[in-house]
Amino acid sequence: MIRVGVIGTGAMGQNHVRIYNEMNDVELAGISDVDQKRVEAMATQFKTKAFTDYKEMLAEGLDAVSVVVPTKLHKQVVLDALEAGVHVLVEKPIADTTENADLMIAAARKAGKILMVGHIERFNPAVIKLKEIINSGILGKIVSISTKRVGPYNPRIRDVGVILDIGVHDIDVISYLYGKKINSVYAIAGADIHSFEDHASIILRMDHNFAGVVETNWLTPHKIRQLTAIGVKGVAYLDYINQTVQLHDNEWIRKAKVEHSEPLKNELTYFIDCATKGKNPNPCGEDGKHALEVAMAAIKSYEEGRLIEVGQ
Repeated sequence: MIRVGVIGTGAMGQNHVRIYNEMNDVELAGISDVDQKRVEAMATQFKTKAFTDYKEMLAEGLDAVSVVVPTKLHKQVVLDALEAGVHVLVEKPIADTTENADLMIAAARKAGKILMVGHIERFNPAVIKLKEIINSGILGKIVSISTKRVGPYNPRIRDVGVILDIGVHDIDVISYLYGKKINSVYAIAGADIHSFEDHASIILRMDHNFAGVVETNWLTPHKIRQLTAIGVKGVAYLDYINQTVQLHDNEWIRKAKVEHSEPLKNELTYFIDCATKGKNPNPCGEDGKHALEVAMAAIKSYEEGRLIEVGQ
């Protein structure tokens, strides 16, 4: 039995609480939130302990914890959890700066504990199926992957813009599907309804001739989550929401068989398996830092109106 906790029980954190509570061989040992009324109500619902100070919860002798607090708080909470000897799953983006991401990665290495980053779309069954299809060679060499992730603005997002909030999902997925790091970024973006950017078109380059395009905004009144992967032998159309993958080539249009399941449940199950068996997670801290670096480069690109080399 592995003892887990959740730090942050807001919109996303409450789902971590629900799923851990449903999992076999997992004891939801405690949950923490600064909102005392909320955390106590949830603790009563899920029959666990409530804490308004996460350090007191960490002192209870946990094995693993989900960190689901605002991005600017990730570094300190994660460092405290690792110092307490706890495996950590931190929600994306890994941190608010690459320097803080480096501190978290180094701390995990020093503590000998897992630092996994919650890039949840890697656990979407449609993305898992498309990765299998690409690796099988059915589509041939992949030369371009484009995504559209648009929808209405969520008022709870105050500390980051659309690139770090949702664009980072597709930055990570594009790098993951190619199996390559992103070398350079050019972005056009702006802030019209939010203090940070609320719409962005981002062009990514890997090596010399592999392309990625991310379109994201908080202006579209309905939610769209789609991806297109273009290969020299065919094209794949993926819908994140409906968890579908359709393949087109010169002779056939085929729908891939995708077993539908909740991506967050898949992600947490994988995290617990890694924590229990001591396996290195994927996505790890370094993967999370790369997605953050690219997202930060996209922000710098639109602010300065020029191509940015990642890591410079």
